[in-house]
Amino acid sequence: MSETALTIFRDARKARYEGPAGIARRQCTRLTDQIAYVRAHSRYYRELYQHLPERIEDVTLLPVTNKQKLMERFDDWVTDPELTLQKIRAHAADPDRVGEKLLGKYTVTTSSGTTGRQAFFVLSDATRTTAFTVALRGMSSVLTPATIRKLMAGRWRTAMIVPTGGHFASHVVAVQQRDAGSIVAKRIFPVTMSMPELVEQLNGFRPVYVECYPTIGALLASEQEAGRLRIRPALLRLGGEGLTDAEYERIRTAFGVKILDLYGANEFPALMVKCSRGWYHTHDDWMVFEPVDANYQPTPPGERSHTVLVSVLYRREQPILRYDVGDSVLMRPDPCPCGSPFRAVKVRGRVPILLNFRTADDRTVILSSFVVSLQVACAVGVELFQIIQTTPSRLSVRLQSCAWANPDHVWYEVHAKLARLFSDHGLSQVVVDRGTEPPKLSPGGKLRSVIPLVAHET
Repeated sequence: MSETALTIFRDARKARYEGPAGIARRQCTRLTDQIAYVRAHSRYYRELYQHLPERIEDVTLLPVTNKQKLMERFDDWVTDPELTLQKIRAHAADPDRVGEKLLGKYTVTTSSGTTGRQAFFVLSDATRTTAFTVALRGMSSVLTPATIRKLMAGRWRTAMIVPTGGHFASHVVAVQQRDAGSIVAKRIFPVTMSMPELVEQLNGFRPVYVECYPTIGALLASEQEAGRLRIRPALLRLGGEGLTDAEYERIRTAFGVKILDLYGANEFPALMVKCSRGWYHTHDDWMVFEPVDANYQPTPPGERSHTVLVSVLYRREQPILRYDVGDSVLMRPDPCPCGSPFRAVKVRGRVPILLNFRTADDRTVILSSFVVSLQVACAVGVELFQIIQTTPSRLSVRLQSCAWANPDHVWYEVHAKLARLFSDHGLSQVVVDRGTEPPKLSPGGKLRSVIPLVAHET
């Protein structure tokens, strides 16, 4: 794993030109190398694989893992003995250390509340370089010469609308980019900022490149359509949630630009890029992507899966092998019309929800469920949560606190954060109740971190 960005990019392009045979050969080699590495350096995987053959080329022989299992064995899971959960918790608890490297070499991120369960992740520079270099391969349809010229003409003024106040991946990356000493003007806008204030500040900043979550992009598109937002970006980058094709088209039309749509997570940054035909393409030379049913059996192409198992073949410090992501996907049964040799998928996971609230003077205020859940995820001591909208002006929050945390103290912080959020958006009358039950899984075994009013009533 000593490749440079240039050698990775050259090989990634070569794999594309060689087609399925070259892609499969690289995947097999990297899979066997990764398995050998984790057996040698991770106590967790060494125990998990102790009864398996010495050489493994078939990923389906590996047991399935998930976020909860790995977090419970964190110190045994990671491959660097200097990395401990205690050190990472201490680092993540300090907001002044956002973007700072742990041990001088690891970027620390935490999950941001879309799954209802907090987790901690570390990324080496080598992992980040591989992830984003490989992702560049799929960006050619968006980063056209015309788009790049527009970005350069606008001096690449970048607006990063991200969750602040914690070590969330998008916030950490935004801070690192802002502080990198580039001549490019980059500003961070809190995702919790009220829409009128955000619109005013964006109008003043006039960004040509905007990074945000899809739900925020949808709300900004509505402001642009109404004439309140008046910006002319050359490129929008959306990621972290999924929208309908029609909603993506509405955002694209409202701003008159191309959209760079990335699918990824803390576990696998920039895993896939959406092509010009609206499909994500799996980077199968650097990953194994398995759509499966509820029993972890393969789901045929053309049928929607229950979940998907991901094996990341470039991540050494925190290995991800046959990891249950929880997202439902549909694998295209035929080659994508865009011409890519990589498999094409549609993702139905982390579907964004817009929550509608009524103000005291009977106006409607729309908030992204991500913005609301972020406040709960930020609270110290929250292990698991579920937010249920019970009326247009009332929420119930089910909490499961960490074993070491005082549940009453956790609730006090959660309530205070939500009250402050609603007050900032002119929704002081919204009541936040403490749920009497723990978070509940859906009949399909998944946790819905936010349940809107309509879904709750049906």
